[in-house]
Amino acid sequence: MLLLALGGGFIVAHTTAGLSLGAVLLITILFTSFLNSELALHIILLSMLLSPEFVVGGVGGVSLGKPATKGDVLVLRMEDLILVAVALAWFARTAIFKELGLIRKTPLNRAILAYTVSLVIATLLGVFLGNVRPIRGFFFTLKYLEFFVVYFMAVNYVRDERQARRLMTTVLVTCAISAVIGIAQIPSGERVAAPFEGKFGEPNTFGGYLVFMLALILAQALSARGLFAPLGWAAFAGLLALPLLYTLSRSSWLAAVPMLLTLVILSRRRLILMVGLGALVVLGPLAFPKQVVERYDYTLNAKVDRGDYRIGNARLDTSTSARFDSWRQGFQGWTDRPLFGYGVTGFAFMDAQFVRVLVETGLVGLAAFLWLLWRTWDVAWDIHKRAAGTWYEGVTLGYLAGLVAMVIHAIGANTFIIVRIMEPFWFMTGIITLLPLLLDKGGPAQAPGRSDGGPALVA
Repeated sequence: MLLLALGGGFIVAHTTAGLSLGAVLLITILFTSFLNSELALHIILLSMLLSPEFVVGGVGGVSLGKPATKGDVLVLRMEDLILVAVALAWFARTAIFKELGLIRKTPLNRAILAYTVSLVIATLLGVFLGNVRPIRGFFFTLKYLEFFVVYFMAVNYVRDERQARRLMTTVLVTCAISAVIGIAQIPSGERVAAPFEGKFGEPNTFGGYLVFMLALILAQALSARGLFAPLGWAAFAGLLALPLLYTLSRSSWLAAVPMLLTLVILSRRRLILMVGLGALVVLGPLAFPKQVVERYDYTLNAKVDRGDYRIGNARLDTSTSARFDSWRQGFQGWTDRPLFGYGVTGFAFMDAQFVRVLVETGLVGLAAFLWLLWRTWDVAWDIHKRAAGTWYEGVTLGYLAGLVAMVIHAIGANTFIIVRIMEPFWFMTGIITLLPLLLDKGGPAQAPGRSDGGPALVA
């Protein structure tokens, strides 16, 4: 204790008050997570969208939000540090309590392992060939893989239906708070971004998150029984739709289309959704905000800032054209390293997940990544068929639609390596994977809208 006190005093004396309080918070979370596993998961779920980013270095020292200019700075997300603290507590618990097990056997383990191995091999080859700086490659590879920690924590910690419902309620509460904060940003006239990202936020990231959560909530609205529960879920969906529009994220808007089509195809109440979508198509041009209409016109119809690419007779804007240019450069670079690519961070930055995976990890890595996506869909689809008529039918339906949306979103963004999207995605993947166990253990679950607790009450 004396050594801890001396060490703590030394750290406090040589750091700012904010850093000292942050260190105390992380240590508190570490011990709390060791003592209460479920509380640790609740903390992670809340921090996914409601934790700030810190910039260390540069002119301002330590500051909140993203840096205004690029330079010799380090950007840290609080949820990254919280995840590390909770993971350390998890490792400590499994070391002491052997019966817990470090990694639970699931249908996705082999695909996750294959993708992990492909990343490691490609990055090591990139280091040996001089394309990847070792430290940078190491930390970015960890960033690519940290989301699987959330997945395995979910499948290791969740033991019964009530626990799953409590955690999903926290997911929805976090989503509601984030949406309200997003709506509060609209009067500023700036594009809406995730909470606590400062002036230079990432609207595309927030848009991808909102589309995924919107899929889950719309599915609950379609699956709920009675009158008030579907209306409550529909109101919740409207709460998310407003900030989604004001993100002005074209990738997110595009991802919403196949998400809605998936719900139409798979839902037994597709007629209700089709009527709503029909009304949206008819009234949308009159009801959409001015910024949304201008964003669409700028992409296809504006006369200035035009690129070299066309859709029909319309020339695309320079931003979209630059994205296509980066894809072409990626394909050209991949031809020189077709099997294992250049390694993580070994090639120029590009905002397109599939092209990035191809150029960084080659055909081997892309095959592993596509296998992981396919296994995720296959497992969720099988569980969706088993969950028919239960409370979980809406959960699985929303997850399938959300997965389709994320795949489309990844065409124009690095969706599957974005913390604020992938942490909730992989947590829900863990819950979906556990559903057969929960269904067998607890028997048939009540339909949404008739349950005595859980996420249905949030609406």
